[in-house]
Amino acid sequence: MCESLYLGLMSGTSMDGVDALLADFSTEPPICRGFRHTPYPDTLRQSLLALTCSGPEELERYGDADVAVAHIFARAALDLLAQEKLRPANIRLIGSHGQTIRHRPERGFSVQIGDPNLIAELTGCSVVADFRRRDLAAGGQGAPLVPAFHAALWRSADANRCIVNLGGIANITWLAADMNQAVIGFDTGPANTLMDRWMERHYQLPMDRNGALARQGNVRHDLLHILLSHPYFQLPPPKSTGLERFHLDWVDQCCARCDQPLDRKDVLRTLLELSCLSCVQAIRGCGQPDQLILCGGGSLNPLMVERFAEHLPNTTISTSREFGLDPMWIEAMAFAWLARAFETHQPGNLSEVTGARGGRRLGGLYPAR
Repeated sequence: MCESLYLGLMSGTSMDGVDALLADFSTEPPICRGFRHTPYPDTLRQSLLALTCSGPEELERYGDADVAVAHIFARAALDLLAQEKLRPANIRLIGSHGQTIRHRPERGFSVQIGDPNLIAELTGCSVVADFRRRDLAAGGQGAPLVPAFHAALWRSADANRCIVNLGGIANITWLAADMNQAVIGFDTGPANTLMDRWMERHYQLPMDRNGALARQGNVRHDLLHILLSHPYFQLPPPKSTGLERFHLDWVDQCCARCDQPLDRKDVLRTLLELSCLSCVQAIRGCGQPDQLILCGGGSLNPLMVERFAEHLPNTTISTSREFGLDPMWIEAMAFAWLARAFETHQPGNLSEVTGARGGRRLGGLYPAR
């Protein structure tokens, strides 16, 4: 076994597949030794999306999906090991976030599927999983958890930095140059999820690559005003959210409140502006950032990056690539980091971010044998 190699497995609210990353903690900061993305089959993806809301035979569908996701997570891990010419015995631990299908912190629960017992059995690696529920048990939101990793990597006394993760849902991590200030982190609202669902419905495409179609539309300010009136945007942190709040049924309800007809490209452009502006407003509530570090799929959308630059003209904007990590690697590496934190008996949460009563050792161990 290599003492420094941990494997992170992550699938976010985009529900497009599994990111597997091999993290080497023999250096400071850690480095990525290998990465692989394994897409979900479309039938499974549709089943997972259906599980984000109540429906018939829900428990049976949940059980089937729990097994199916575990198989794909295990395959992603084994394929990455084969890609890097490593064996399961070379890996100290797998940190598996699982696939979130419900996130209801106001009711005290969050559900991630992808049975870690099965992942351990199929891979021959010990697995740390179920990271959110201990934080929830301590009165926290259970999310976001990645700000602790952001702070460990990128906090600097030289600049106010804001890390912006643009996945399905957007979250920010505010790292003040004043080291006496607490880290601030929370979900700001939708990033890509509404745009992706709109593209699937109206264009039968998984995403608006490079923002090309949104660029052809115009912001409908009447619709934007209605969208921004969602109560979540006015809630103070700590807070977290998911597909339970931000879904196409809600978009349809907002569109129905507009007096004038809506062009589908204008709606797409307006959804992009919603994602950007709701995030910018949250950032401004923290302070004036010197540096904005973008990661996640939205950081690859040039139009999204342009809008951040226009809204924050006095801020240097870059992606995490300029800081040594590809934007698509961050969350998978974070769960490798959280597995290592579990092993070393370190807290994995930041209570000031999640609202928990204190730092907690997150996750449970599912041994290979």
